[in-house]
Amino acid sequence: MDILKITKAIGNETRLNILEWLKSPESNFGPQEIGDFQKDGVCVTLIQEKSELGQSTVSHYLSILLGANLLKAKRIGQWTFYKRNEETIRAYLESLKQKIR
Repeated sequence: MDILKITKAIGNETRLNILEWLKSPESNFGPQEIGDFQKDGVCVTLIQEKSELGQSTVSHYLSILLGANLLKAKRIGQWTFYKRNEETIRAYLESLKQKIR
């Protein structure tokens, strides 16, 4: 785990919001036609609509979060779904707590 890479990844308000939204997808996004929120994650289209940003910006932000291992991605047909990587998030928080205690 790269603690600095993760810290940089969440150093942007929208990227942090995406992580927050994905924590409770049922309450933060409308229904999606395919894919299960818990099993598959949230379709990138719903994330883009909620963020009110362009597709390329959202894709870039998701790429940064994926690169920091904060998200997991799953392809279903032509769609990509994202969900939080809870294991990495827990490890990051524990590591950060140890470092700055």
